[in-house]
Amino acid sequence: MAELKTKKNNSDVDAFLNAIPEERKRNDAFAILGIMKRATGLQPKMWGTSIVGFDEYHYKYDSGHEGDMCLIGFSPRKQNLTLYITYNFDKFAALFNKLGKHKTSKACLYINKLDDVDTKVLEKLIEACYKDAVKTHKK
Repeated sequence: MAELKTKKNNSDVDAFLNAIPEERKRNDAFAILGIMKRATGLQPKMWGTSIVGFDEYHYKYDSGHEGDMCLIGFSPRKQNLTLYITYNFDKFAALFNKLGKHKTSKACLYINKLDDVDTKVLEKLIEACYKDAVKTHKK
């Protein structure tokens, strides 16, 4: 079985975010960092080379593949800010409907810039998703 690349490590989160060349994206990333710190009450850890994550859980698929991953996290990607906050977007539809301009995929929320969304709604959404993830994955 292939070894997981996205592992928790001791790389410096602030150094990673400070290395973002675009000022707006760097500022947005630090704002999301603050929101996630408040929502979890935890300090972040780097997961792999580009994901800032909070808390963790162990997963195991029916295929036998298993590993550890952060419960919530984000990555300031070149095209957008990618937030890993839930696999159950329908459960939080009311908040997503109030959020503003965004896209989603199976497990990601994509935001081009924080100015595109209501940050108060984003904070409520992250907090609700984190609480749900704790309840679901940390039994």
